[in-house]
Amino acid sequence: MSSGENEAKIERAIKVKVETLGDLARLASSATTLGHMVYIIHYEENSKHYYGVFIVFRDYYKMYGLPMFYYYETEKPLNGNYILFKMDDSGEQLEVAKGTKPGYITIPIVNFSKKPEIL
Repeated sequence: MSSGENEAKIERAIKVKVETLGDLARLASSATTLGHMVYIIHYEENSKHYYGVFIVFRDYYKMYGLPMFYYYETEKPLNGNYILFKMDDSGEQLEVAKGTKPGYITIPIVNFSKKPEIL
């Protein structure tokens, strides 16, 4: 028996492409305000840059959870390590920044050397 026969098969996450970076920031910030630790991953593949967040859709029918990967695709990398997101009565404000700012929800961007195997 080879060592690969005993290993559990890793199921792939369901990928969902969002229209804008603002959509991704809105999704990630909503999880942050609920007290969950959220970060955006970044990887490059086929000359495109992917920014995304893993979210588990809990208790999907008989499953414990369904892994979802919501992502935004762009031709060029974002110039910063954080997504700053602010919502108030004037609307939404989104910035890509190298640091944090008071009054903003700060979502770190983690750069991966390659696409995660779960995708």
